[in-house]
Amino acid sequence: MFRRTLLAAALASLSAIASLPAAAQALQGNLRLVVPYAPGGSSDRVARIVAEKLTPKLGVPVIVENKAGAGGRLAAQQLRSTPADQNVLMLANPAIMVVAPLIYKDAGYDPEKDYQPVSHVSQYEFAVAVSSAVPVRELNHLLAWLRANPEKANFGVPATGSLPHFFALMVSEQANVKGQVVGYRGSGPLLNDLLGGQIPVAFDTLDTLLPQQDGGKLRILASSGKQRSPFAPNTPTFNEAGLKLAADGWNAFFAPAAMPAARVAQLSAAIAEVMKDPDTQRRFTEAKLDPVSSTAAQTRAMLTAYRAQWAPVVQKSGFQP
Repeated sequence: MFRRTLLAAALASLSAIASLPAAAQALQGNLRLVVPYAPGGSSDRVARIVAEKLTPKLGVPVIVENKAGAGGRLAAQQLRSTPADQNVLMLANPAIMVVAPLIYKDAGYDPEKDYQPVSHVSQYEFAVAVSSAVPVRELNHLLAWLRANPEKANFGVPATGSLPHFFALMVSEQANVKGQVVGYRGSGPLLNDLLGGQIPVAFDTLDTLLPQQDGGKLRILASSGKQRSPFAPNTPTFNEAGLKLAADGWNAFFAPAAMPAARVAQLSAAIAEVMKDPDTQRRFTEAKLDPVSSTAAQTRAMLTAYRAQWAPVVQKSGFQP
């Protein structure tokens, strides 16, 4: 009788372990977080904050790997065929998961078939800025100045085919300004030319432009949110400035298609918990990024809605790399 009781207790314990949520099961080996861009950018900052918080939560090393190249496509191409026994996630943005498959005949990966959404972690806005040498202080003044000086209607963006590129086209069309988009190899070169007077207007992410405005080197005239950003409460939205436009960008983690569903659920739950941590939220806020905590299903729904919003814009532009 005693032995049968012990056996029953053991079986009950095994059953309880098996029924534990995926997030409570041990992760084997380490976890790699691949960032498709060089160190130092906002994507890199996001990944490193999350990695630091995930390490004690998962009980294994969480390593950030930067794999820059081809506007983020190189990392996506390399990770698409990752075997199921490897623990690796990619931190991606709309340029990789939405825009590239629309503008390249063969991006080298299919974001819907080759990847699984795991967790949406941050949101950010776009903004338009001018150097302090440009004689305007409001968006409507800028648009009037550009119409009067069409030879100066050059809009710098951090990369051709980026979301700031397409947002600049949207602004140009709605404002009836025939602007020329000038693509740069990153925000650094773009800001150097803006501050040096080589280009009068720049479209980039708000978090990138704010430190330069705080230093008095440029003026941000409008931001792309539906409401004013808490990071720039004195900056009007494009809607307030007279253009019916609103847009944002995001960072989210994706897993290769081969990763087992239970492992995806485990990592999604762990990242969602990390994003609810007050210290994580403080550090994101300090980086001028809105922290987000979401499930894999919510991340998939966000991505679907985003594709529906931006696909017509990208296709209408006729842009070809």
